Order: sequence, then C-alpha cells, then structure tokens
Amino acid sequence: MHADALAAALDVRTAAEHEALAARLAAMERDGQLLTDRKGRLCVVAKLDLVTGTVQGHPDGYGFVVPDDGGADLFLAPSEMRKALHGDRVTARSIGVDRRGRPEGAVVDVLARANREIVGRLYEERGLCFVVAENRRINQDILVPPEMRGAAKPGEVVVVELIEQPSAHREALARVVQVLGRYTDPGMEIEIALRKHALPHEFSAAAKRQASRLPPEVRQADRKDRVDLSALPLVTIDGETAKDFDDAVYCQRVGKGFRLIVAIADVSHYVRDGDTLDRDARDRGTSVYFPRRVIPMLPEALSNELCSLKPAVDRLCMACEMSIDGHGRIGRYRFYPAVMHSRARLTYAQVWEWLSRPDAVTTREARALHPHLANLHALYKVLAAARVRRGAIDFETVELRLEFDPHGKIEAIVPEVRNDAHKLIEECMLAANVCAAAYLIEQKQPALFRVHEGPTPEKLEALREFLGGSGLSVTGGDHPGPDDYARLLAKVRDRPDFDLLQTVLLRSLQQAVYSPDNVGHFGLGYDAYAHFTSPIRRYPDLLIHRCIKACLAGTRYHPAGASWRELGVHCSLTERRADEATRDVESWLKYYFMQDRVGETFPGTISGVTHFGIFVTLDGLNVDGLVHVTDLGNDYFHFDAVQHRLSGERTGTSFRLADRVTVKVARVDLEQTKIDFVLDDSVETHAAVTSMPASRPGGASTREHSSQKKKRRAR
Repeated sequence: MHADALAAALDVRTAAEHEALAARLAAMERDGQLLTDRKGRLCVVAKLDLVTGTVQGHPDGYGFVVPDDGGADLFLAPSEMRKALHGDRVTARSIGVDRRGRPEGAVVDVLARANREIVGRLYEERGLCFVVAENRRINQDILVPPEMRGAAKPGEVVVVELIEQPSAHREALARVVQVLGRYTDPGMEIEIALRKHALPHEFSAAAKRQASRLPPEVRQADRKDRVDLSALPLVTIDGETAKDFDDAVYCQRVGKGFRLIVAIADVSHYVRDGDTLDRDARDRGTSVYFPRRVIPMLPEALSNELCSLKPAVDRLCMACEMSIDGHGRIGRYRFYPAVMHSRARLTYAQVWEWLSRPDAVTTREARALHPHLANLHALYKVLAAARVRRGAIDFETVELRLEFDPHGKIEAIVPEVRNDAHKLIEECMLAANVCAAAYLIEQKQPALFRVHEGPTPEKLEALREFLGGSGLSVTGGDHPGPDDYARLLAKVRDRPDFDLLQTVLLRSLQQAVYSPDNVGHFGLGYDAYAHFTSPIRRYPDLLIHRCIKACLAGTRYHPAGASWRELGVHCSLTERRADEATRDVESWLKYYFMQDRVGETFPGTISGVTHFGIFVTLDGLNVDGLVHVTDLGNDYFHFDAVQHRLSGERTGTSFRLADRVTVKVARVDLEQTKIDFVLDDSVETHAAVTSMPASRPGGASTREHSSQKKKRRAR
C-alpha cells in the first residue's frame, strides 16, 4: 500500500505522528525491510523474495551480495556491478545460477551508499578525466568533469567526493577535494592507506581542547586512595622506537615462588566514559603502527606524555599483583589503583644483553636493576614451562623490520629476532590478562573477552583429510583442543614438511575477536582471557579498566551509547581495519624495494596454491609474488584444494604448499602492488618439484593475482 493509506490504517492523525511514521518507514527502507516499488507503494521485502545485504566487489569487475541473514552469497555480474560500489547495502533478486553453478543475482535497489569520498590516481585520456580507486574492489572508473578537477594533474593521487553515484546507465561523477601528491612521494603509501581504509587520523576539535586542558603531571588530588608503588624498581621494557609505554613490571622471589606486579597506565582516570576523548578513542578502536608513523588512539599529550609510564616521573597506574608458585600457577591476585615511578626505560636488546652476558652489566643502573631482571627471567622460564603443560599452541613465526635511509627510502628488510626479553614481557602480560578475565567473571561484571575458537567442523574435516594424506591425524575427536594441536606440532617438528604442516594447522583456526561471550582462548589454552595491558593503544583494554574499577568500587559498569555485543563487533572490525592498512603499507614498501631487483633470483617457500598458480614468499624478505600456472612448465596443471597442490597431468610435476623453490623476479607493478616471479631456469631442480601421480583435474584458469592474507598470531 501507499504510505498515506498505511497512515490511515494505523489511525495516524497529528503532524507529529505523521513525522514519526515517516521516520520509521525511512529507517525500515534503509535497513532493507521495506521497498518502494515503481508505483510508489510500500512492499515488504521478505514477501518479494529479495535478499538484503552488502556488496563485496572484486578487482576483476564482478562482485557478490553478502546477505544480512547469513545465506548463500549472490554472484553479481560486471553489468550488475555498474549499479553499486563495494560496501553499498542493496536489495537483490535471485535470477538463477551462473555457468559455474553459483547463485546469481540482480541489484533491485541501493539502500545505503558506503563511499562518500574515494582516494585514487587521476588519469586523463582524450580530454576525459577519471580516477582509478586505490581500493581495487572498486573496479569502476570515477569520472571527474574538467571544471571539478581543480589544480590536480594527471598521475597525482587525489581524494574525490562523489557527487553522483553510479547507476546502470551512467558512471559515478566526482570532484577533486584534495591533492595528496605524486604516487612515489615519501609517506604517500600511508596517506593512501588512511583514506582507503577510512582510518580516523585527525582528532576532533573538542578532543583536542579536552586534551589541552589536562594537567602536565600527576596532581596531589589524583593520588587520593591509591597505593604508593614509587619505592619499587618498576621498569618498562619495549622496542627501540616505542614512545607510548603502557606497562611496567617488577618481580621478586618469595620462597620457591614469585611476587609479580604488572603496572598498567591508568588511562581511564583521564578518559571518562562518553567524553570527547572517549568518543574519538572508540571510533579509532586502536592505535595504528605504520613504518615511521603512528596514528595514535589518544592524542599524544596522553599517549606519549601524561599516561605513558616514562622514567623518572610519577604516573598513575592500575596494578595487578600476583603470587605465582614454582610451577607457574597463579594463586592469589589483586587489582588496585596506584602511583608508580619507573626506574628506567629499557629495551629488549638491552635487557637480553644484560641477562645473557653478565660481563655487560657494568653501569650503576645495570647493577641495580639486574637482580630484578634475573627474577623476571626465572619467572619467565617457569611460566613458559606451564604454557607447554597447558598445551598452548606456539607457532613459529619470523617478524621482519623495514629499515629506511635518511630520505625515507626503504634500504633493507631484516628479521626481527625475538629473544627472552620479548618473551618474559609477553608472559607477564598474559598472566595479568588472565587475572583480569578471572576477576570480572568472579564479580559477574559483563565485559569484552578476547576469544579465539577452534576449527569449524568444515575446516576440521578438511584438516583431517589433508593430514590423512601425510599419514597423520589430530586427536580430540570432533572437538580437538589446543593441546591436541600442540602435540601434533611437537610430533612433526623435525619433519622436512614441518612448515607445510604448521601452515595448514594455523589456517584451520578461526580469527581471534572481542566478544561479551566468554568461550575461552583456543590458541593460548585459557578458559578465559581479556585484554587489560594496553589501554593507551587498544580500546577494549580501556573498557576492561573501567570494569575493574567499577567492581573495586562495588558497582557495575555499562558503557555509554552501545551494548557490549556492539562494542565487540566494532572493536574487532577496527582491529582488522588497522591490520589491513598496515599490511597494505608494508606490501607497497616491499614492492618499492623490489623494483631494483628485477632479474635477480631468490630462494623462497610456496605460501599459497590456487588454480591459477603458486604464491611464493621470499626468504628473509617476506615478500610475496605469483608464479603463474603458465610459467610452471609445458603441461596441464590441476589444482587439488585439499592437498594444497598443483600437479602436472603429463609429467606428474607437483607444487605443494610450503615446498621450497628458487624464483626470478620478472615484474614489479607498484600501482597494482603485484610481483610476478618465474621459476629460475638456472637451477636444475627445485625442492618443490616432485614426481607423483597426477591429481584429479581442476578447472581451467585465467591470469589472476591477489594478495595473500597472513594469519595473525592468536594472541
């Protein structure tokens, strides 16, 4: 029916009632519950056999509608993708199946547009200006009329504002609102990533004003009702370039056990629920750490100064004091607000040198701190042994660091060696986080837990099928635990295919998220786990601090403006957004570094296998590139998804996940952030090449390229 007929049926009479009804109907249209047809009548979408969902574009021009109700995705042909952009919410109708058997859809209506501004490069061809979006999921060109180009020149990176969204009959129109500069300007990769991923990078005027009014140091009134820890030799241990010091530690021996104090910056004292600083912090969700630049969650007046546990100054903190026995079991623990005075700002390299080389302990500071650091190291060994007994999964990964010259050009990619100093801090933080989760459960305070679930039934079935081909199995039946994974990893650690097996095990697990439902942390082997130790750079930690403070005061904390479930989804999304942005920047910098290495050969490991080729990660550089299937040899290669393998039909030559190869850099495309490799003909044999029976045929492939997603460590 028409809206006025509906109003009459509902006995809507007054102007206020009409206004409220109109607002409700508009909201239901935005949510995809209602649709207005060509005759102006309101229709219930569920009765029209329509699907409401979000458009997910593909760089090759097609896309999918991901339904809100979790049903099967609808394939959108390139002609249908002309009507919408990646991220738009739409209603779509199923129109059958495509030639690959996928449900196919047609866009009926666009409910909400996701893109107001787009960052990309400006091009000009035959007098026509257009922008190619940096987000490759937006495959459509954005037209820029000449009068709306401003001072932008072809080839420059610009931000455009959409003035007309795309439709079936016309392309999107936009005007240039900002010129960022040339594509290869230093730091441009970060400017692009900020806008491509919609990362908030400027604080609101209100937040800046609030930060400017904060005191420069701890006041006498702030010390009220706090435990004075200033006499304890608490120290911070961080990386060389860190400026926001969240945590300080102190450890002493007590009989056969230990007393551990983990002091965490008390951000919640200065950032109150719902104030302007809190709103900006919630919007950001996390600090984002790019090479050479940080986008902080809080203004630097807090993150680097007032809240940061800098040496030789008093700072407010929340302390977690734990008694840990000689077997690594946490006994009594307590939380309390305190005042601390850091004795030193130490680095991982410095601490490890003191611990591993007694002759390096020469300065007065080192001699004073060394006994306490030795206690921390002894505690680490106890906690590490408890981790093994607990069955926590310990995947072996190598972190890499980018090094730059004075002009900002990347000059080297070097491995970041993890030593016991890194690990002892990690174990101390894990212990405090476990106590935080346990305390909130004990107090029945709702909160956000860091949860990590095991494999889904589908992934577990695929894992068992893969392991069966190697004569292996994972114990635990239909619900394997982390100890089952840990035992399998220990069993295969000395096998030549260990890298392959570890990779497959890692990929079988789900991603860690924030949730009010405590289902435990599979990877770490904890029944309950919460993030407490980094409130300067993670919003969930700030929420946990508020929860603990409320419990200490005998009250309950309920966050303003959102439910715990909404906050869990939001914080998980902002974490993934930050990960994707930093991954984009690091990938671009690595590809820039590889420009000068075309024609050079490198050893590497197959890190991905698809029907169109193999992805290879170069040793010591962590740079990914594609060897297309047409460059694998004069044969028909078939893809075995279960065994992660491409096998030649005639020769039996096989390329499998985690196999070793030597490749030559054939092409580096900075604009597409792609690298093409070819197998090195000068090497007669490859560890990856094995002779085996050809696997069952796969589908034909066309040349494609996609960046490989790297699984983050479970913690």
